[in-house]
Amino acid sequence: MNKTCNMLARLMIWFLCVAFICADVIASDRDNGYRGIWFTLGQWTEFGDKYSGGLGTYTANHVPIAIYCKEVNKTFFVYGGAKEGKRHLLNMVGYFDHARGVVSRPTVVHDKNGVDDPHDNAALAIDPQGYLWVFISGRARSRPGFIYRSDKPYSIEHFELIKEGEMTYPQPWWLPDRGFLYLFTKYTKGRELYFSTSPDGFQWSEEIKFAGMGGHYQTSGRKDQRVFTAFNYHPGGNVDRRTNLYYIETKDVGATWTNIQGEVLTLPLSDPINPALVREYEKEGRLVYIHDVDLDSQGYPVILYTTAASYKPGPEGDPRYWTIAHWNGTNWEFSEITQGNHNYSTGALYIEGDVWRVIGPTERGPQPIGAGGEIAIWKSDDKGKSWQKVRDVTRGSAFNHNYVRRPVNAHEDFYGFWADGNPDTFSPSCLYFCSRDGSRVYRLPYHMDTEEAVPELLPPLETK
Repeated sequence: MNKTCNMLARLMIWFLCVAFICADVIASDRDNGYRGIWFTLGQWTEFGDKYSGGLGTYTANHVPIAIYCKEVNKTFFVYGGAKEGKRHLLNMVGYFDHARGVVSRPTVVHDKNGVDDPHDNAALAIDPQGYLWVFISGRARSRPGFIYRSDKPYSIEHFELIKEGEMTYPQPWWLPDRGFLYLFTKYTKGRELYFSTSPDGFQWSEEIKFAGMGGHYQTSGRKDQRVFTAFNYHPGGNVDRRTNLYYIETKDVGATWTNIQGEVLTLPLSDPINPALVREYEKEGRLVYIHDVDLDSQGYPVILYTTAASYKPGPEGDPRYWTIAHWNGTNWEFSEITQGNHNYSTGALYIEGDVWRVIGPTERGPQPIGAGGEIAIWKSDDKGKSWQKVRDVTRGSAFNHNYVRRPVNAHEDFYGFWADGNPDTFSPSCLYFCSRDGSRVYRLPYHMDTEEAVPELLPPLETK
């Protein structure tokens, strides 16, 4: 009898331990509102920090962070959240239901346990079955990255940990009938660029380095089976000297990579002067900060980025230009949209047939020397050769807005997604989205008492 009881007791303890471990892996907490992470790099000058403020949608190297799914008429999105009143990063996911005009309570996919750095923000992918994949960035070689998958299609209730490893700046792309092509960074000899593939998200190929010239930041995109990426390079591994502009693409899940002329490249790229080079800004003494990349109606790449004279904020970096590089089928063309106020004021590019738009913080904000500003829309009707500001999206704000991000398959009612915050001092940070024409701006609820809520529609701006 005692042996039987002891055996039953052991079985019960084993069952409880297994249940606890499984619950720890897949159970996900719900938060009671949308609060973005505030961050400072701590590299202060007389003209403010190198970058700081509300960085819930940071960086442009975490791609994508929002996806519209017509199957359920929802836009799903990830962002860097925070515990209220604290600089404590939470990797969050939420959705906007277009039919009912409500947002969910956000889900905590991963608690970074005291990390306050939005470099650890996440990227999002959704497979054909509707499962959400959240790729959480690590940092350098000291903090690992994570891959999670939702336990049900089109659900944010629970997530299962699939993989842990060294991966920063995640950029996952699901290719129809092929699976994942995952672009990311490893801190091997500087911030070097790698990719890996998977037919299902569970089994992954070896990691292959494709660029290692001292370090890089990249921003990528996908169209059908084609994945393309634009990146800079860091001379001597120094990110403050980031310069040059490069472009490569693949149409066969990374088996071969080519430049824009279709020439097959030998990987990894190790010489800064190579066939992927778009423009040698190093020779011009200019720095390069990439925002976004997309394809025009003919399938030619368009790259949005800022050039600057210095990595420092303030007049030392002037003149700064929001810039477009466009392949016209024969050569690269360059045009300037407007002057920028800060190297880290970042926006999004939208190619809509023959109409191109940029949505970003190009206007003077309440903290004018800090990163970000007021959001505006710029339009080009001549394939980027000339640009005109067509609308102010925000005006009279309390804090600077920054890091406008473009959802995949963007719905006209959830077209740009960003956060605000005071770059000069610790502040609350709210999250926003806007309609395609910028006439409607919504603020996500900072506090929620229900499972879903209607986001706040901000008062319309008077047309100037």
